[in-house]
Amino acid sequence: MMKEQLPAAAAHSTQRAFTLVELLISVVVVTVIIFMVAQLMSNATTLTRASSKHIDTDTQARVVFDRIALDFTQMLKRTDVDCFVKQASVNYPGHSAGHGKGNHATSGQQLNDQIAVFSQGPGYYPSGAQSPVSLVAYRVNASPSLPSYLRLERMGKGLLWNGVSNLTNLNNPNTVYPIVFLPQTIIGIANAGKMWSDAVNNPSNATSEDSSYETIGPGVFRFEYYYLLKDGSLTDTPWNISTDPHTSITGIGLTKVQAIAVSIAVIDPASRSLVPVSSLFDLASDMEDFQTPHGHSPVNNGTGVVEAQWNQAVTDAISAGQTYEGSPFPAAAASAIRIYTRYFDLRTY
Repeated sequence: MMKEQLPAAAAHSTQRAFTLVELLISVVVVTVIIFMVAQLMSNATTLTRASSKHIDTDTQARVVFDRIALDFTQMLKRTDVDCFVKQASVNYPGHSAGHGKGNHATSGQQLNDQIAVFSQGPGYYPSGAQSPVSLVAYRVNASPSLPSYLRLERMGKGLLWNGVSNLTNLNNPNTVYPIVFLPQTIIGIANAGKMWSDAVNNPSNATSEDSSYETIGPGVFRFEYYYLLKDGSLTDTPWNISTDPHTSITGIGLTKVQAIAVSIAVIDPASRSLVPVSSLFDLASDMEDFQTPHGHSPVNNGTGVVEAQWNQAVTDAISAGQTYEGSPFPAAAASAIRIYTRYFDLRTY
């Protein structure tokens, strides 16, 4: 009897078939590859998002510092005109986001600093016309009812040259006033009425908001400055209180100061939207003021102390799950906060 032969095509097809085990292995391999690719894409997205947030804060810090640099360069560096800066003998009037003195002379957190100087840069009259000289001021807004709350603001108030009539209505915040020479002071004019009031005040309500302020750092919620003196020391007063007999800047201005160091804490817009303003205020309160260092040890030399303490406050909010107002500070938002410091040279003073 002859044996039946299978067609060649059928025999070939039978030899190439996959077993069930092989199919299962293939599915597992493909699944693993897809998972690895998805993980890589997720990590890349996370890194891109973090980089984008840092780009936002870097850009904002650059804009703020460039503007401050221009204002300090154009500042009237004279001993016969006043400037409103923190010093041992001056209390900040008003609320100013919770502080009373910028030099930490009292116990507890003092929070954001303020500064006001005369500048040769242009300012604006209430009419909108430009002025060749202006009163420039910086502060972090302290009015919770305003959209600019906990945001860095800059004032550029147009002034008249001294020598013109100053018989103006001090109770009108829109009155154009001339630049003043000592013994008149910025705070003296401000306290005489509403004129220049917000240059030296930072009330916790919006009853006397000056329209000359504009938000320059929408993500800047902490603003601190201190002085590098010409003798090499870092202080919170514009002279060396241990060696100089001065009690105020009247008559000496900032002649003892080599540079002003400005530190800011910045959060990007996306992260800020995740944080309740009360929690952001509490985090800012954990960022301590600069204090004049004592002794000569590296720990107390002042350099980098502010930045280190502020970064530690941010780190605590990230890793320790710091709780503010009963809710944890979002770690993703805290990780996007960055601290910056720049020194602005006043050597031409």
